[in-house]
Amino acid sequence: MSTPWKLLAPSLLAAVLAAASARAAEPLPATRTLAPGPFAPTWESLVANYQCPDWFRDAKLGIWAHWSAQCVPEEGDWYARNLYMQGHRQAEAHRAKYGHPSEFGFMEIYNLWQADRWEPEQLMQLYVAAGAKYFVAMANHEDNFDAYDSRYFDWNSVRVGPRRDIIGTWAKVARAHGLRFGVSNHSSHAWHWFQTAYGYDAEGPKAGVRYDAHRLTKADGQGKWWEGLDPQDLYTGPRAGMVLPDGFTSTKAAHEWQDAHNLPWTEAPPPDDPVFVDRWFFRLQDLVDQYQPDFLYLDNTELPLGQAGLDIAAHFYNANIARHGGKLEAVLTAKGLREERRPAVVQDYERSVGNGGIQPRPFETGTCIGQWHYKKDITYKSVGQVVRMLVDIVSKNGTLLLSIPQRGDGTIDDREVAFLAGLGQWTKVNGEGIYGSRPWRTFGEGPTQVPRGRAGDGVIPYTSADLRFTTKDGKVYLFVLAEPAGTLVVKSLGLEAAPGQRVSSISLVGSDEPVRWAQVAADLRIEKPAHLPSADVYSYRIVLE
Repeated sequence: MSTPWKLLAPSLLAAVLAAASARAAEPLPATRTLAPGPFAPTWESLVANYQCPDWFRDAKLGIWAHWSAQCVPEEGDWYARNLYMQGHRQAEAHRAKYGHPSEFGFMEIYNLWQADRWEPEQLMQLYVAAGAKYFVAMANHEDNFDAYDSRYFDWNSVRVGPRRDIIGTWAKVARAHGLRFGVSNHSSHAWHWFQTAYGYDAEGPKAGVRYDAHRLTKADGQGKWWEGLDPQDLYTGPRAGMVLPDGFTSTKAAHEWQDAHNLPWTEAPPPDDPVFVDRWFFRLQDLVDQYQPDFLYLDNTELPLGQAGLDIAAHFYNANIARHGGKLEAVLTAKGLREERRPAVVQDYERSVGNGGIQPRPFETGTCIGQWHYKKDITYKSVGQVVRMLVDIVSKNGTLLLSIPQRGDGTIDDREVAFLAGLGQWTKVNGEGIYGSRPWRTFGEGPTQVPRGRAGDGVIPYTSADLRFTTKDGKVYLFVLAEPAGTLVVKSLGLEAAPGQRVSSISLVGSDEPVRWAQVAADLRIEKPAHLPSADVYSYRIVLE
């Protein structure tokens, strides 16, 4: 006997209704139509007209759900690509768990991504309690799958896998909790990233047997779960040659070299494939128009795919202005921006806090407490490591976007729950000098240098002499990055270093304990408090005459 629809659990009912209403992809429009407004799709126009909005400069901390079918195997980043690379750790894990990729490739993992324990409301409550002021959801990854009700692409989460509008759900829940909503787009890389799926084993019992992408067509789906879908749309089609840095013969070698030298990828349009470029544009335009994010993360060097990247930037900005009554509230981030183009978008540093001191324009650091995609039995960053990174970034005019990996079923593990609770305890005490703050006249002082590039994402042995500053509402906030053994010495607030800036009062943020201090010519000296109100990093509120 069939179950009456009114008796279905809400999550199951949502999945049933979504599957019933899933639509086939529409043909791509013949031409690109951009939202009207002050931004033209040129670097010159973007540079001349863009200014980072205050909401982003005030937010300081965002949480990112970097969640896709690649989380199902719990083997970490780039699983969809690496499972096809014989000898790779993830390739061996895939063969042991699912079988050979000629018979069970990554396409089949989408069908396993059920998201059956995903509770976005509960997760958002954890993120808000941790101190997040904006939330970002991954709309697609390099595996070329849209986690939303995609108008122009059949491989999406409403038709396949969860049978739910992941992005639409996240957007509703985030906004209900007062957070700005954002999305990330990574799929411009798919045309070269997924080429491993067209390969074969070089040795062994299946040497020379082509993987699934090479042999599957739309007709092969008859009677299967993916009936009506074309695997070649997902895997993007085989390519005889790809655009690579000079001197490299494979994308793997090129990416390894770029990663080793902390260089971002250069994303040129695929040769002789304007359909891929157009489809990327219209999928992203559809994402922007449907869900109206105020934040858009592009996983690219500058802007992707030539003119298409410029077109989407102009459309995003103009559409955002129209939605906000003439006020630009949009933030678009990209990596590797050359200096003359930096005013056009917000610079993102992946797993890096940037270099040097205070940056003249707001920037973002995107990082994760573990790997981007969920990996079992991994060591996460500690709360102390993250709050030191946060303070350092904020002191230099930046914002931290922090990914909390989800399992394929939508849950996070107990260690992640504990991490978020610990982060929330810290931000509840010390957020006064973080949220809404701006850089002071110097970002900080101390002997410890933050390593360049991704090395800055590791454990940094800060000392009690390593200090960071912010300012807000006429006050200076002093953050101490390690517990001092005795008197704290602040050279930047000595009378000689800060002429005319006599200290009027000092209080310990989060504590009523009186602070003993003395400002002399060479420095400001603060006696160690009897009790610290927070672990790892604590802060002082300083009022100047």
